[in-house]
Amino acid sequence: MEHKNDQSLDLESQEELSYLKRYKVVLLNDDFTSMDFVVEILMEVFSHQLDSAINIMLNIHREGRGVCGVYTYEIAETKISEVKKRAKENEYPLKAIMEEE
Repeated sequence: MEHKNDQSLDLESQEELSYLKRYKVVLLNDDFTSMDFVVEILMEVFSHQLDSAINIMLNIHREGRGVCGVYTYEIAETKISEVKKRAKENEYPLKAIMEEE
């Protein structure tokens, strides 16, 4: 039986942990994006029901930011890309960012 040294075990453990990390996708408030568009994004991109989408949109409006969901890195990245694409298509400056949980 082959034994791995402690250093390689530590590296494998760190790699496994990086897969378990979760990231919040946060929408940021601006003075131009319509509230209706934000609700649409929350429902279509983040799969929120109408009531939830409205509450998050109001939080974004009041607090300047709102968490849309928590995902793995790759999924969070995809959601941010979709927000960016849709905002650009609709000529809104809406921004989404990712924060490690």
